Amino acid sequence: MEEGDRTGTFTDETWAIWEPLIEAVRPRGKTPPHDLQRTIAAIFWRHENGAKWRSIPAELGPWWRAAQL
Repeated sequence: MEEGDRTGTFTDETWAIWEPLIEAVRPRGKTPPHDLQRTIAAIFWRHENGAKWRSIPAELGPWWRAAQL
């Protein structure tokens, strides 16, 4: 994740490393593949900020999607 980025989004280079690892173990059907990067960023954001699920910024998608992954 880029330093100073409020949403904690991954760089393309970082995501290229994480994506195959996450895809290998994630439950199917919970998160659409096109939303996976944003959902993982939401989980990281919550962890870094010690916030509640409902506090996840809207640009990271619905809080409930991150909470169920």
